[in-house]
Amino acid sequence: MSAPPPVLGGRILIVEPSSSGLALLPQAQKLGFEVVVASADTGDRRLPDTARAHVDRLVVVDTNDERALAETVTALHAEQPFRGIVPGFEFYVDIVARLADTLGLPGLNAATARGLRDKAEMRRLVAEAGLRVPRFAEVTGERELEAAAGYVGFPLVLKPTDSAGSVHVSRADTLDQLRAAYRDLRADTRTDLGRGLSVTVLVEEYLDGPEVSVEGYVEDGETVILAVTTKMLGPEPHFVELGQVMPCPLDPQAKSAVDAYTAGVCAALGVTRGPFHCELRLPQGEPVLIEIGARLGGQRIPELVETVTGTSQVRVTLAAYTGLRARDVDAFSAPSAGAAGTVCLAQPELTRYRGVEGLADVRLHEDTLEVDLYVQPGEEFPPAEDFRCFLGHVVFKADSYETAWNRWHGIREEVRFVG
Repeated sequence: MSAPPPVLGGRILIVEPSSSGLALLPQAQKLGFEVVVASADTGDRRLPDTARAHVDRLVVVDTNDERALAETVTALHAEQPFRGIVPGFEFYVDIVARLADTLGLPGLNAATARGLRDKAEMRRLVAEAGLRVPRFAEVTGERELEAAAGYVGFPLVLKPTDSAGSVHVSRADTLDQLRAAYRDLRADTRTDLGRGLSVTVLVEEYLDGPEVSVEGYVEDGETVILAVTTKMLGPEPHFVELGQVMPCPLDPQAKSAVDAYTAGVCAALGVTRGPFHCELRLPQGEPVLIEIGARLGGQRIPELVETVTGTSQVRVTLAAYTGLRARDVDAFSAPSAGAAGTVCLAQPELTRYRGVEGLADVRLHEDTLEVDLYVQPGEEFPPAEDFRCFLGHVVFKADSYETAWNRWHGIREEVRFVG
């Protein structure tokens, strides 16, 4: 006698949905969940107007105050139990793990969740598992830079321990460059989702090799690799991700090494359920961790994954955090293209623009899936040092990796912002 079908629906909480996490809202409603969102709903944490139609209840709370968030969530759960709590952005992965553990809900390992946010702890845990990580040193003040550089060696990379979007990630070839980059980081008072930069930074080994990301999920103890993505980076000393092309054409030996290494990273960091986005460099073809997020990739990566593989990582996420399996939520379908990519639109030499050329033709192209502009003519935008420089994006499909690669570069040449 076959088992009865799983029961969908119930009440779920999504904490501060942003970026790819916004896609969780409409899919959760389609699956019959009652969607509660916890959000500060102000500044860059304001829930977009387009997302509000997919929210049954919005609870305003400072999501960066873990005590306030925990008290609010506990009260809501007592009022009517949640089936699951889902992090809507990577900043909330560890907080949600602790909340789920407290309330007895499906979640990640609360004991190791800090390693999914703190890049120094991440490297320690992965190294303890016997996997190669960049040589690194933690730094909390400028006086420590020289000793850290002496240990790591030049060239090296400076980065915050708990930020995102390539914010203040930069290469330094000399001690003077390292000091200048550190001072620039410490002087930056801007926030991202209401959070400033940590006092602690990493000084780590520069890995000379191509960069890829691995998209997948963990279910029933198995690490499922869906796709490997070629990362399209801007010029150094910064590491701005200008987009990606999927799937990366690795040879069988390299693909096997990447798959095994990624599974090892997931095990070391307690990624026991749900999606992951794992960024690697491949010096001499050997995979080495840049970072991993137990969440959906940004820059429309989940859409690329679904286009190329037919698997909805968004639905996989909802299943994982509600005690379901991916097949229970119809997460699998047929792929619609052999390859896909995202172009992040930027114009490094400008801080404002008055018009854009070529975008109308790109929009009309038969393989274009999505075009969006975030910055309007006349609005100021920062230099091309991290994700904050992006003016918009284009998502497209193609029949092969080679076609997608050429299309990516073609769009970059075709679209021009005029100052």
